[in-house]
Amino acid sequence: MQDNSNLSVLVIDPNPGMRGSLQNMLVQSSITKIDFAVNASTAIKQVDKRKYDLILCEYDLEGGGAESGQDGQQLLEDMRHHKLIGLGTIFIMITSEGVYSKVVSAAELTPTDYILKPFTVDTLSVRINRAIERRAVFLPTYQLIGQGNLREAIKSAAAGEASHPRHVADFARLRADMHVTLGELPQAEDIYSGILASKSIGWASLGLARVLFAQDKIEEAEVVVTKLIEDNPKFMAAYDLLAKCHEMNGAAYRAQKTLEEAVAISPHMVRRLRRLGEVALEAGDVVVAEKSFKQVVSKSKYSEFRDPEDHVNLVKTLLKKGDANQAGSVIRDMEKSLRGNAAIDACKAISVALLHESAGNTSAAVTELNAAVAAVRLSKGLSSDFKIGLARTCLSNRLDNAAAEVMLTVMNDVDSKVSMQDAMSVFVKAGRPDLAEGMNSRLMTQVQELLDLAAEKGNMGDVKGAVQTLLEAQHMAPKNVQVMVALAKAILRQLEDLGWDHPLAEVCISQLEAVRKIDPGNPLLPGLTEDYHGAQRKYGISS
Repeated sequence: MQDNSNLSVLVIDPNPGMRGSLQNMLVQSSITKIDFAVNASTAIKQVDKRKYDLILCEYDLEGGGAESGQDGQQLLEDMRHHKLIGLGTIFIMITSEGVYSKVVSAAELTPTDYILKPFTVDTLSVRINRAIERRAVFLPTYQLIGQGNLREAIKSAAAGEASHPRHVADFARLRADMHVTLGELPQAEDIYSGILASKSIGWASLGLARVLFAQDKIEEAEVVVTKLIEDNPKFMAAYDLLAKCHEMNGAAYRAQKTLEEAVAISPHMVRRLRRLGEVALEAGDVVVAEKSFKQVVSKSKYSEFRDPEDHVNLVKTLLKKGDANQAGSVIRDMEKSLRGNAAIDACKAISVALLHESAGNTSAAVTELNAAVAAVRLSKGLSSDFKIGLARTCLSNRLDNAAAEVMLTVMNDVDSKVSMQDAMSVFVKAGRPDLAEGMNSRLMTQVQELLDLAAEKGNMGDVKGAVQTLLEAQHMAPKNVQVMVALAKAILRQLEDLGWDHPLAEVCISQLEAVRKIDPGNPLLPGLTEDYHGAQRKYGISS
C-alpha cells in the first residue's frame, strides 16, 4: 500500500462542514499534514508561504465571502500564471457533475484530476494515489525543467511518449511548451499540428494559434482561434488571443467586443477585465473602460496581486470622461488603501498630475510629474506601459529630460520587453525625432560603459558580475554584434570557472547563432563555437 503520510496538503473550501469532512477522509488515508483556506485570497497567501504536494480545491468558492471573487478554475490559472505552484504540485478540483461537464473541455489549464461530489474516502484515496503515480511518470522531465535543462527535458519528454502511451499528448504538450520557451516556434508548431491531426484538443488548438501569432502569421492564428471558440464557446483564453489578432489587424472595435463577450461569460478574471479597460480606453469608449477599471479596482481590493496602476487607469478614464470629481475620489482611495512604497508614490503623483493637467494647472502638474519621475527611480514593479505613459505626459508638458530619463529606466530594465525601436517611437510620435536621436546616442554610450564595466569585472575575477552586466547591455542593444560576442565569451568563462548552467548555456548558444546570422564571417565565431562544444564535453553534456 502506498505511504502518503509525508504528503503536505492544502484544502480550499468555503464550507466548514466540507473542510471537516475532507480532513477526516485525508486522516483515514494516513495524511495528516493539512492546511486550510476558505477562498482564493487566503489560498494564495498559503501557497506563497509554503509549497504543497497536493491541493484539494472546491470549484465553487463563492461561499468564501464577497472578497473571494474567483472560482477554482480561475484560482488555478492565477497560481500557474504567477508561478506559485510548480508542475509537480497535484491540483485536484472538487465539483458537481454539472459544473464538470461545462469546464472539462473549456479550460486551457486543467487540474491534475476532478472528483465529482458526492464521493467516499475510498474514491478520494484512489484519486490521490493515481495522481501520485502519474506525477512519478513525469517527475524526471519536471526535474530537468526545474533545473533549466530544457534540451534534456525535451529528450526526456520524447522518451516518456515512447514508454508511456497513455500520456503521449501530455508529454507532447510539454515538449511544445519547451520549444516555445527556447524560441523554437516552428518545432512547437509541428508538435501542435501533429496532435490536432489525430484529435481535436482545445489546448493544442490554442497552442498552435499562439505560435502562429508569435511568427506574425496573424490571419492563420485568427482562423484557428475562431474555430476553437466555435467548438468551445467557453474556452476563455481563446478570446484573449482572438482580441490580440484583431488589435494587430487594426480592428480595435472587434478586439473590444471580443473581450466584452469573454467578460460576459467569465466576469471574475481581473487580467481580462484590465485588458478590456485598456482596449476600450484606447478606442475611446470611456463607458466600457470606466466600468471595466472600476470592476478591476473593486475585485482586486482583497487580492494579493493588487496593482496601484489600476487606479491610474481609472483616473485617466474618468478624466477623459470629464469627471474630475470622481477622479479625485479615486486618488483619495489610492492614498487611503494603498501606501508605503515608491511604486504607489509614482502612481499617486502621475494621477494628481493628470488631474491638474485636466484643470489647466500646468505648474502644479509639472511639480507632480517631477515627483513621479523621482519615484520611478526608486521603484520596482512598475510596468513598462506605466513608464511609457509617464514619459508621454512629460513630453506633453515640455519636460524633455524627465521623459528621456523615464525611457532610460525602461531600457535599463532587463525584464522589459520594450525594444529600442519602441522606445525611440515614443519620441518620434510626439513630434520629437531630435530626442529620439539623443536617446539613441545616450543608449549607445551606456552600452559602451557596460561593456567596459563587464571587462573590468572579468579582469577582477567577477565572472558572474560580468555576465549580468553584459545581459543588461544585450537588453539595451540586442542586435549589437560586439555585445553578443562579449556576452558569449563571458558566459563561456563562467561555465569554465563555476560549472555548467543550463539556462546560461542556452543564452550563449542563442548569441552565437544570432552572430552567425548577422555576421557569418566574424573571426571570433569559430573559436567561440568550439569553446562551447568543449564546455559541453567537459561536463558530459549532450550536444
